[in-house]
Amino acid sequence: MRRLLITGAGGGLGRAMRNRLASMAETLRLSDIVDLGEAGPNEEIVTCDLGDAEAVHRLVEGCDAILHLGGISVEDKFSKILNANLLGLYNLYEAARAHGKPRILFASSNHTVGFYRQDEHLDVTDPMKPDGLYGVSKCFGEALARMYFEKFGQETAIVRIGSCMEKPTNYRMLSTWMSYDDFTDLIGCVFRAPMLCCPVIWGVSDNNSRWWDNSAASFLGWRPKDNAERFRAELEATVPRPDPDAPIAKYQGGQFTQDPIFSEN
Repeated sequence: MRRLLITGAGGGLGRAMRNRLASMAETLRLSDIVDLGEAGPNEEIVTCDLGDAEAVHRLVEGCDAILHLGGISVEDKFSKILNANLLGLYNLYEAARAHGKPRILFASSNHTVGFYRQDEHLDVTDPMKPDGLYGVSKCFGEALARMYFEKFGQETAIVRIGSCMEKPTNYRMLSTWMSYDDFTDLIGCVFRAPMLCCPVIWGVSDNNSRWWDNSAASFLGWRPKDNAERFRAELEATVPRPDPDAPIAKYQGGQFTQDPIFSEN
């Protein structure tokens, strides 16, 4: 493709994808509200608050595809979540509609289903059970993406990311972990697919103890190769097992099910 936009390029996942996706497009347009450093040989850097509709329209113009990682990624004050995850996402979809409807990969979250127990196995038809305001914002995002597809034909891959990082750091992540390499492969499958529509995809590697059934997205040809099981021995040697009744051991959303709602005061 000619130009791939990555929002949230200054976050942990955005930084990890920056180099991995360099060959996927002639130009990477990187955006965030934080300092992204110097632009690389095939990079454009654009500072943009997703809550600013005019700025988002300028950001999306000329892009062939969008990897949307931007927004608040933890539980926070509703005003912050409102601006970045609700208003910001609406601005992004309106900008996409105005500029040729480039295909979008929307980084949703496992926190849309965080109140399911860890002994439950889910597919994409199971009802949402968000575990906080952050999870609710991702439920909104999934509904918005679906509406823009049904009403305007805007294609989106809704990826419910588990725990995408270098390696699992707790026992819950033995089920939720997605490797950077597997996510990179998924991004490629999403943007190469002849037809996408608006699928929900569990963003998880081929872990032995995963809770989520991805068979509905098999048409993409994505076959994750990594498995968190190879980190089990390291975790068992270095990380104490949590109490069985602790949120991190009981619920799929882990600690998010217990995190407080932040006061606006």
